[in-house]
Amino acid sequence: MSLCFHRFSSSSSRMPCTALVTGAGSGIGRAVCNVLAKREGVNIIAADIRKSSADETVKKLEEKGCSLTHVSLEVDVSKRESVSEVFSQANKVFKSPPNIIVNCAGITRDAMLLKMTDQQLDSVLDVNIKGTFYPTQIGCKLMVENKVPWGSIVNLSSASGKYGNIGQSNYAFSKEGVIGFTKSVAKEMAKYNIRCNAVVPGFIETPMTESIPEHIVQVSLMLIALKRKGTAEEVAEAIAFLATQRSSYITGAALDVTGGFLM
Repeated sequence: MSLCFHRFSSSSSRMPCTALVTGAGSGIGRAVCNVLAKREGVNIIAADIRKSSADETVKKLEEKGCSLTHVSLEVDVSKRESVSEVFSQANKVFKSPPNIIVNCAGITRDAMLLKMTDQQLDSVLDVNIKGTFYPTQIGCKLMVENKVPWGSIVNLSSASGKYGNIGQSNYAFSKEGVIGFTKSVAKEMAKYNIRCNAVVPGFIETPMTESIPEHIVQVSLMLIALKRKGTAEEVAEAIAFLATQRSSYITGAALDVTGGFLM
């Protein structure tokens, strides 16, 4: 596994938190890294299956006079060994586990139910379910072992999981599972002062939605009260709120970021 990081010097002596963000190479994941680093003062571990994309995210975080350390790592979130290696590599830099984990990695493999293949089902469940479970489980174990004062996990669900969507039975299956997982983790980890929440994005402008045909886009907009697509930055703002101590009395929640989905 390759690793690169950038250190920045500053007269500030404040020790910032550290966040592991999966799917950090683009879209919502990259926007989350930007908000947490530049406004919240959080060290970032940008992890993505495409190392070059994670590198680019870290480069975009560079800011003169910043005292943060940002790391870019390659990870396959569907593989426990790969996720464990990310935590191991990050520990070499930060000497402690991240106390914020944001699980943004996800894929779609759309097909109608009667035509969906096992490969389309398995790949989505592996990335979206296992890829949320592994960073959360491994991260929580390390936070408990190291007695971190507080921890926060934010998982990325989807309006497809909450409301269903034609041609996305596998994706909806996985994203509704994320919500149930989030609520269960919140109940188990509360005694360690580790919170777990989810965000439920609607129709968001990301690389994942670029290929949607225009006529489908127009139909979708009719179902949104605000009559527009959301941005990755708007979802990132919700995630940043749940990830930080500003939401210290919120756990087990699933926050809609849908522009008012009319269902």
